[in-house]
Amino acid sequence: MVARLQEAEHLAALERVIAAFAASATIDEIAAAAKLPISRRTLQRRLAALVEQGRIVSEGQTRALRYRVTTLPAEVKPQPPPEPQVADAVPLSPPALEIRQLVRRHIVQRTPTGYQRAFLDGYRPNETAYLTTAEKQKLSALGRPSGPEQPAGTHAQNILNRLLIDLAWNSSRLEGNTYSLLDTERLLAGGAEAEGKPATEAQMILNHKAAIEFLVQDADHIAFNRATILNLHALLSENLMIDPASVGRLRTTPVGIGGSVYHPLSVPQVIVDYFDQMLATAAAIRDPFEQALFIMVQLPYLQPFEDVNKRTSRLAANIPFIRGNLSPVSFVDVPKALYTEAVLGVYELNRTDLLKDVFLWAYERSAGRYAAIAQTIGEPDPFRLRHRQALRTLVAEIIRAKADKKRAAKDVAAWAAANISEPERARFIEVVETELLALHEGSYARYRVRPSEFEGWYEVWNARPAAKIKPGKGKKK
Repeated sequence: MVARLQEAEHLAALERVIAAFAASATIDEIAAAAKLPISRRTLQRRLAALVEQGRIVSEGQTRALRYRVTTLPAEVKPQPPPEPQVADAVPLSPPALEIRQLVRRHIVQRTPTGYQRAFLDGYRPNETAYLTTAEKQKLSALGRPSGPEQPAGTHAQNILNRLLIDLAWNSSRLEGNTYSLLDTERLLAGGAEAEGKPATEAQMILNHKAAIEFLVQDADHIAFNRATILNLHALLSENLMIDPASVGRLRTTPVGIGGSVYHPLSVPQVIVDYFDQMLATAAAIRDPFEQALFIMVQLPYLQPFEDVNKRTSRLAANIPFIRGNLSPVSFVDVPKALYTEAVLGVYELNRTDLLKDVFLWAYERSAGRYAAIAQTIGEPDPFRLRHRQALRTLVAEIIRAKADKKRAAKDVAAWAAANISEPERARFIEVVETELLALHEGSYARYRVRPSEFEGWYEVWNARPAAKIKPGKGKKK
């Protein structure tokens, strides 16, 4: 174990040294700059390992051999700022803004780091806290439905149909899934896969559905324990892992994080120990919102599984909400780039402020959708206000064309591509699809369509897609 940790430290140090050279460096130049207590032969093996891992490249041969970092540009520049609507959507604190700027630096400007055990060891349940008392109180007021206490999972069961679509789509979207909201609804309702999309994307969404149903239906038994988290991972990763045996199993091999300088733990027994410690710590936290944010921070940081760690953490964050009949968090409208930067802040800096701001905003958005309590009318959504005429025009066209969900998804995407600027296009498509899914006999008049037009469309819209009969799967004679 000590030898492996020492090797990882040497690799990280060598990578930093090589990145510091303006272009490339010889082995003698690297040895002089690194000053590591290793032989030249060991140094050669370390450099070969870095090349094999893709962290550096070698050029030339024998005595002319030189090394450089993989993606060193002529001039290192910070990442470009996000689109205006992403920056403005989620209010960020000064510490969160600082984290965002730090993780946006080019990868060669960021210091390679490994798993810092003090980050978990130093957390004391109900003494340490990522959320302030005021933040917890605000979240509780937003998420706790009025009325008498009910059995665990009742609130989630009442909104299950909407939750399945929202959480499955948004969590998959944060992983780069390209299914639209309408594509997702069609897949979950009738099993119809979107044309031209990879089968892995449909599998990812269907896995989310199974995992959400597991949490809601077993609300009395789910908890921060091995049985729940391992089975949750198994449901989310089914048919998506290279090695089927790794489904629902703690990893025994090293993993890398693309686009990051963070190198997770690689020793299997240490992963097991810290996984158990993480779950025990989470279970001991009394506040449900602190529990949710804790698992969103610590589970991806540990990387206990070969893949599907972030997805597992997002659904696991809903365990205290489902058990406590609180509004769940479905990550509605969360910008993918900002979420990625927030997780990088945890990986590379052990700082939680950016992920906390994303979580607070996401929960408020989700609670506004699901809370059963009466809420005062807030300020109009500036995005919807700005695009109100385009929204009315497009929704009316979909209704008059009697478009079903499959056709509507294509028509909305094509219309947006022709009429909406690229930075706002994805958000516009989501708003239109949300409007279409929510339309009913008491809300269509604002789109200036006749009752007969709405009724004709509504019948087509709600028709279940015909099941596909695969060859050899017909009725037995």
